Amino acid sequence: MTAKAGLLVALGVITAAFTLLWGLSLRAEGVRAPTLAELGIGFLTDFLDTLGIGSFAVTTALFKLLKTCPDEDIPGSLNVGHAIPTFAEAFIFIALVEVEGKTLVLMILASVLGAWLGAGHVAKWSRRKIQIGMGLALLAAAGFFLMKNLGLFPAGGDSLALSGWLLVAGLVGNFVFGALMTLGIGAYAPSMILVSLLGMNPVAAFPIMMGSCAFLMPAASVKFVQQRRYAAAPSLGLTLGGTPAVLIAAYVVKSLNLTTMRWLIIAVVLYTAVMMLRSARAEAAR
Repeated sequence: MTAKAGLLVALGVITAAFTLLWGLSLRAEGVRAPTLAELGIGFLTDFLDTLGIGSFAVTTALFKLLKTCPDEDIPGSLNVGHAIPTFAEAFIFIALVEVEGKTLVLMILASVLGAWLGAGHVAKWSRRKIQIGMGLALLAAAGFFLMKNLGLFPAGGDSLALSGWLLVAGLVGNFVFGALMTLGIGAYAPSMILVSLLGMNPVAAFPIMMGSCAFLMPAASVKFVQQRRYAAAPSLGLTLGGTPAVLIAAYVVKSLNLTTMRWLIIAVVLYTAVMMLRSARAEAAR
């Protein structure tokens, strides 16, 4: 069995297990059905995620602006709610985009380890600490979007594999990205920069990032569900609205002016970052 086939089989098992276990948890909690707004957030954000824009920053912005989810539950809701749509993305990109098997597997394992260790800390953070962390994460995301629009991403190379110290650097970077995912910092833009700096073809970021997220998000989600640090109905809205959006974006959409959309997202994300940091300041004054 090839590394790619093994990853796809493992992903299928994890998808089935996560869906079953989370479904049983939701049933036991008696969760209400998600609203149309919550379903719409899921559809929009996972549609954008499949196109390479990312979902975490936009979801955070919409949750904050629409007061859909308590600030302290946003990191957990992002990881739990976007997990199943990300499984679909990972199946598509791992199957269609070529990356050397050892590199792909090791990069994914590094991110999972980072997420497992990171979620255990973030799930215990106070409301104010999460507000500050999310505000800084949104500012970082806006910076990555701006770099993309201004053509400041590294050009990259043609390699589809890493070895030696380059592989070590890639593993360290993906470990950090996995840990930061638990705080709500999306991995697409950092992954694109990392693989490009390491001389890889930028398209390799897609299976590495999608695969990493698909395997790390269940690991992180277990922590958040155990600690009850996520909002169940909004998370379910992300899943139910986002999964069909992934399929539409991957197989139907052929061209879209993503640059214009990113400028709009930058404005919304910056505004939300300021609001999040102001909420943290108000929390400290109480």
